[in-house]
Amino acid sequence: MSTNRKSLTSVNPLVETRDVIALKEKTGNLYESIAVISRRANQVSVNMKEELHRKLDEFTVHGDNLEEVHENKEQIEISRIYERMANAPLQAITEFNEDQTYYRKK
Repeated sequence: MSTNRKSLTSVNPLVETRDVIALKEKTGNLYESIAVISRRANQVSVNMKEELHRKLDEFTVHGDNLEEVHENKEQIEISRIYERMANAPLQAITEFNEDQTYYRKK
């Protein structure tokens, strides 16, 4: 796991209510804060998907043997790790609240 991935596993995977006023105070506008979080969530989602596919590609068998479908324990464990992680919007909100998200106004 990368160092960034280790910090993201500490994010609570359960949905919680958020203080809207605190989100608004970061940028001065609630909708702008939500737009920043949304863009970051898309980035996190794409990164997680690419990383998962890279790890799972190591286990792919490039053959025409349809009869042999075997389960790889390491592959299942990798999938379970990603299933237990908080989803991308929750990670983006946590990063935003902890001032780890860089954004700028045009």
